[in-house]
Amino acid sequence: MTNRFLSIGECMVEMAPTSDGTFAMGFAGDTLNTAWYARKLLPETWDVSYLTAVGEDALSDNMVHFLDSAGIDTSLIERRADRTVGLYMIQLSEGERSFAYWRSESAARCLAANAEALQGKLDRAGLIYFSGITLGILSVPDRHKFLDAVGKARSNGSTIAFDPNLRPRLWASEEDMCAAITEAAGFSDIVLPSFEDEASHFGDGSCEETARRYAAERAGLVIVKNGPGNVICLQDGEMTALPANAVGSIVDTTAAGDSFNAGFLAAHLQGKSLALCVEAGNRLASAVIGQRGALVDVVEHV
Repeated sequence: MTNRFLSIGECMVEMAPTSDGTFAMGFAGDTLNTAWYARKLLPETWDVSYLTAVGEDALSDNMVHFLDSAGIDTSLIERRADRTVGLYMIQLSEGERSFAYWRSESAARCLAANAEALQGKLDRAGLIYFSGITLGILSVPDRHKFLDAVGKARSNGSTIAFDPNLRPRLWASEEDMCAAITEAAGFSDIVLPSFEDEASHFGDGSCEETARRYAAERAGLVIVKNGPGNVICLQDGEMTALPANAVGSIVDTTAAGDSFNAGFLAAHLQGKSLALCVEAGNRLASAVIGQRGALVDVVEHV
């Protein structure tokens, strides 16, 4: 396997509120956020690539240029003449965010349409990272193609990391969402759920219950995020509770989980202990939520 961190999903145009009440345009999305922070944290011996589909319009060109300028490899991005990129707007209330989306015809929904091309893009990646949103934007047939490709890559030696990132609006029903998320966990080596979402949609009564449920799908390492609460880790049957970092003022919780994942995975790929990996994730997430927007300049090397 190569030293390639391959993140897969949808990068969108982000309209984020500013301190003067206007909105600033940027580019973001859950798996892109993680790739962006991972690129800053990983040494140059690692490549960080993003796999998605975009249009051939000027806005798509700007998005690809943004990724290139961040040091993210864009060679795996498909360009489509018949589509463009999605857009979302962040609304904030006391640091908590809500979103409005315009993404029904986004090119990223077609990222797994060509199974053969997709498989070739996954070949030899050291770590493949995707989320429940990656799955949720795909049609049912394309979702099956995607998971089949991930499974083959895993069999060939890639490590698979998965954040369930439960977003019911992307799914036909909550039952469909939960079934697909559970199926994807069975293809994953590392699962990074957030307890609040898991409790809401799977009915888990504790972080430990969430960890055991995903471990039952044969994930060797489950890291359950719980806001300011302890991070619960289940690795090869051993449960550990590790404290979250103290958090100062919360300005914007956008990308809190995405940045935790980047900090954790970057440390994990560099051979750090479980405790140090969680500490790296917590430290980055704590810094990110102290500023506005998904992508902020707060990264320290781990």
